[in-house]
Amino acid sequence: MKDTILRISHLYKSFGSNQVLADFNLELQKGENLVVLGKSGSGKSVLIKCVIGLIEPDEGSIEVLGQDILAMDHEELDRLRVRVGFLFQSNALYDSMTVRENLEFPLRRRYIRNSDTDCDALVMEALANVGLEHTIDMMPVELSGGMRKRIALARTLILKPDIILYDEPTTGLDPITSLEIISLINMIREKYGTSSIIISHDMRCVKLTADRIAVLLDGRCFATGNYEQLSQIHDDRIHPFFN
Repeated sequence: MKDTILRISHLYKSFGSNQVLADFNLELQKGENLVVLGKSGSGKSVLIKCVIGLIEPDEGSIEVLGQDILAMDHEELDRLRVRVGFLFQSNALYDSMTVRENLEFPLRRRYIRNSDTDCDALVMEALANVGLEHTIDMMPVELSGGMRKRIALARTLILKPDIILYDEPTTGLDPITSLEIISLINMIREKYGTSSIIISHDMRCVKLTADRIAVLLDGRCFATGNYEQLSQIHDDRIHPFFN
């Protein structure tokens, strides 16, 4: 029996006259890497920002780990976010903080399950996961684009989330660095059993990470399936992605 840990039902979101999401429905299963595929501006980033409560939808429901996030107050939502990691497309590192301080930040401001947890040990474990222990006292400006992405991923990992939301994790990276990030995404799922929604239009990332793909088209979940299944669909709106 499937273990659904995130359920999006009949989600609508507009910005003025621009209808971004229109009756969008999707489920994420435990341990699954689910890619949401769509053209630029199709609403992919809006979708995952609704999931984490950064954007409030107009209609619909979102259940995350059995909880209705749209019924939560600020404190309840903040507690849930400990269990849901978010990797921003821009990385969102604090330029005035060292790598160590960037990674310590979520530990100091979130609700830690074990108050006796050793911050230093968690920081070093997170850095070891992305192969960047030597950067611990460096500033973000001293890091390459790929290294900043990996540090942002380490910060996302540090609270050991059950779910990770990746917003265009390979955008702006060279092909070799993109492969490194793709490998890390897969390693994280294998090592920690995380479930992930990966927003991407990088087809190499899609092919190498996705257990299942959901195509976001005209504001709704137009089709789902694995890479091979969707590549066989002869629809002019889907087929170009797989050429």
